[in-house]
Amino acid sequence: MTAINRRHFLKAGAVAAGASILTGGSVWAQSGSANSDIRMAVIGFNAQGKSHIAGLRRVNGVKIVALCDVDSVVLEREAKLFRDRNEAIAVYTDVRKLLADPNIDAVSIATPNHWHALIAIWAIQAGKDVYVEKPVCHNVSEGRRIVEAARKHKRIVQTGTQSRSNPGMREAIAYLHAGQLGKIKLARGLCYKRRASIGKVTGPQTPPASVDYDLWCGPAPLEPLMRSRLHYDWHWVWQTGNGDLGNQGIHQMDIARWALQENSLSPQVLSVGGRVGYVDDGTTPNTQFIIHDYAKAPLIFEVRGLTKMAGVENMDVYKGASIGVIVECENGSMSIPTYFSATATDLTGRVVKEFRAEGSHFENFIKAVRSRKMEDLNADILEGHLSSGLCHTGNISYRMGKQAGPDEIKDKLTSNPAAAETFERCMNHIRANGVDLAKQPLTLGAFLKMDVKKEHFTNNKQANTLLTREYRKGFVVPDKV
Repeated sequence: MTAINRRHFLKAGAVAAGASILTGGSVWAQSGSANSDIRMAVIGFNAQGKSHIAGLRRVNGVKIVALCDVDSVVLEREAKLFRDRNEAIAVYTDVRKLLADPNIDAVSIATPNHWHALIAIWAIQAGKDVYVEKPVCHNVSEGRRIVEAARKHKRIVQTGTQSRSNPGMREAIAYLHAGQLGKIKLARGLCYKRRASIGKVTGPQTPPASVDYDLWCGPAPLEPLMRSRLHYDWHWVWQTGNGDLGNQGIHQMDIARWALQENSLSPQVLSVGGRVGYVDDGTTPNTQFIIHDYAKAPLIFEVRGLTKMAGVENMDVYKGASIGVIVECENGSMSIPTYFSATATDLTGRVVKEFRAEGSHFENFIKAVRSRKMEDLNADILEGHLSSGLCHTGNISYRMGKQAGPDEIKDKLTSNPAAAETFERCMNHIRANGVDLAKQPLTLGAFLKMDVKKEHFTNNKQANTLLTREYRKGFVVPDKV
């Protein structure tokens, strides 16, 4: 596989002036003053990207000059809002043409997951700074390639885990790191988010006429659409999404890893779960938990997506959180139920400290774009790669696993009390939803060991194939940048 080169962009329609930025960096970085506008493009905005547009418009010194989406209806909807405000805006359906535009200094990316890494790398190679949504990649290898590209080309690349820019969260994590609650024993991430069935089709579906489906697929295989809805439900299909672990759960995975002060992927991982309770076109699990066995303290992550909640206090929370993080320590615990707040309690449950304050992740990104200092970023791309990677390795364990009965799974977890307790609550949830595990068995994932420096598995060669993927011609994420 080869890196995208100058000829690629020329073929995509770049003019000579646009092609010059591929080696010279952005126009702003070369000649802009501290008071000049940062000219931004937003790529993908049928969902989260709309918040990118709103958030960037609130940052002083930022001007959104271009929009890109492969759905012409979505593109026109947002472009009209700019025109109605008498704001000039360039529009693109092909991101390659956008990246050849010399009038763009930086981009934000909120496309489906399978496009994140390739657009980020192309943008970096085109001299743009990048804000990329979580997960930053569709697989582990892609995340590392973005990090390498950012470092090689000296680009500012921010990950969209906005909790890292909230003062309340930063103070809470600093409180833990200062040992105020003693040694951390366990960090538990929670994603209890009800998800209905996406339905089941009887044959290939016709993509919306407004969508360039070839471009929409991009790095993923160009296959017939086998679900009723193209948009959003891509989250629940392996070719394009990563399930709720990589959708909502990446935020909590990031906070949990941050709390543990772990700066690598985990040396050992095991996942248990299944897509149970209904039969539909989704392939990712709706019920799952992952054990990342770090040496200092484990990280356990739980996903529960079925309609009814059981086995937890108040039916839909665990120790104060349904979507959040619980950090258990020697002298108490910390509950983190939002992106900007946390509560520390002692061993009796008495509140000893509360944290609550919001900030702007986009402002932090623009600050670093102006300073040209990676250290100014609250969520540098390396942080995004590592936290996204924990989601991916958990899913790889699941995908490499085998169907097993509850007794077999329970026996496997006996030596780990926290994991055994997690499984029991998971079983209560499954029973409450009337799932017949004889007809829809759970999957006991493969126990995987990793060389965290090389970021590959040492005990399962087949699992290593899922650290990357096969790419279509013209949409290759380079293995070296």
